[in-house]
Amino acid sequence: MAEPTQPAQDPAAQQPAATEGAEAPKGPSKNELKKRAKEEEKARKAAEKAARQAELEAQKAAAEIDDAKEFYGKLPLNQSQARPRRERAQIASLTPDLDGQTVLIRARVQTSRAQGSKMVFLNLRQRTDSVQALLAVAPGKVSKQMAKWAAGLQIESIVLAEGVVKKAPEIIKSATVGDVELHLTQLHLISGLETVLPFTVDDANRPEPAETEAEDVQFKRVLLDTRLNNRVVDLRTQTNQAVFKLQHAIGREFRDFLESKGFTEIHSPKLQGAATESGASVFQVSYFKGKAFLAQSPQLAKQMAIAADFERVYEIGPVFRAEDSNTHRHMTEFIGLDLEMAIEEHYHEVMELLDGLFLHMFRSLKQKYAKEIETVGKQFPADEFKWREGPEGTLKLSFREAVDLLVADGVPREDLDDIDTTNEKRLGRIVRAKYDTDYFIIDKFPMALRPFYTMPDPEDPTLSNSYDFFMRGEEILSGAQRVHDAALLATQMRAKGVDPASMSYYLEAFKLGCPPHGGGGIGLERVLMLFLKLNNIRRASLFPRDPKRLEP
Repeated sequence: MAEPTQPAQDPAAQQPAATEGAEAPKGPSKNELKKRAKEEEKARKAAEKAARQAELEAQKAAAEIDDAKEFYGKLPLNQSQARPRRERAQIASLTPDLDGQTVLIRARVQTSRAQGSKMVFLNLRQRTDSVQALLAVAPGKVSKQMAKWAAGLQIESIVLAEGVVKKAPEIIKSATVGDVELHLTQLHLISGLETVLPFTVDDANRPEPAETEAEDVQFKRVLLDTRLNNRVVDLRTQTNQAVFKLQHAIGREFRDFLESKGFTEIHSPKLQGAATESGASVFQVSYFKGKAFLAQSPQLAKQMAIAADFERVYEIGPVFRAEDSNTHRHMTEFIGLDLEMAIEEHYHEVMELLDGLFLHMFRSLKQKYAKEIETVGKQFPADEFKWREGPEGTLKLSFREAVDLLVADGVPREDLDDIDTTNEKRLGRIVRAKYDTDYFIIDKFPMALRPFYTMPDPEDPTLSNSYDFFMRGEEILSGAQRVHDAALLATQMRAKGVDPASMSYYLEAFKLGCPPHGGGGIGLERVLMLFLKLNNIRRASLFPRDPKRLEP
């Protein structure tokens, strides 16, 4: 049987009864209350500070969110992974008529300038053309990070830029296309730099200082040797882009004119078994167990083509001259523009065709390439090249008449058996002053000054049926009627110290019968140098070769 349950006792009943007359317990002291209040205030301030910090962190995190990541950055290496066929624009084609239109261009960064942290100005360049581009921070379109990245792009980097064409409020003088600017929406790096630029394209593009100008000019001057040692950067200048477009134009106009006159282009070998002109100026190279020579001109091949009934031929190709001439107008390798043609009655048929060729080239350059000529003129200011038009035609002087002009100007006649470089230039100044032309022809040179294959004058054997053409007082073409009679040719070879047996294949062509013929050889770079007045032929050669330079 279960035990009876004990009733629960009241806890209060277990406490001893309060003693009568005892005091009630005391509350917190004033000091304790103050202490508690300070702690509560401190906790409140800490909570407020934490809230403010959290808010700042949230704002910072929001600011670090780059909502333009896809609109800028370095592109992957182009390995032809894809071909989306997006249309690309040329800077030269940007006009106010395109205002508001979006275009995509590939260009180099010529200059870069940040304005604060929200705006970057870029000068973008394609060959001779440039345009100002603006990148401005805009929510959801251009981020601060994008602007900072764009401001850090190296000069001469290649970029792919997309933007909206905007009509410029005023002409932008720092760009060739100055009536518009490009408001960028996307900017990607195609190719950056992995080395330091030897000089800036802007410095290389500055006008050449006058000879009398002080050396302490405001801007850096890039010397010619420095340019040639770093030719790839130098060739990027707008001046050089224009120079070599004009070089291309001269070659094209030469070709077009001659083809319209029934000429055929040929390609002759540059390795030969004998010297073309004279052994003194020929490069000799080893050729298996023997030796060979680099062609001084396509002279022999041209004449042999005429003997083979080609009638009219021309060639554009390299010419080699082993002359240790370190002058402003000589190179050891240059591009020759050569032609040869059969004549019917008189060698002046050739001279007149050559004259027509030069007039055609001069007119074409002036009419079709005025922009390029103007671009070069900004760096190399020069008097405009002059030639005579109209019924009087090109000025033609005999060698004796040219000598008489120099004698009348004070040059002793005994110094003029040949007209050297100094007197050529002097003659150019005389002709410009007297006849108002920079282009003229001298005919009937002394036979002693011409190579063995030159036809002698029929009346005076001390003279020859030969001519030189001049621009600004410097020779740019040498030509003549050639000897087409084998016996006379052999005689003249011996007279010039050339053994006919050493050129038997050449001589054989004339023994088989050859029509009367003549021609000429033009130095491409020299024509370009003198037309633009570049003052040094190396500026007219892509990668010049002279006695002291074999690279780059």
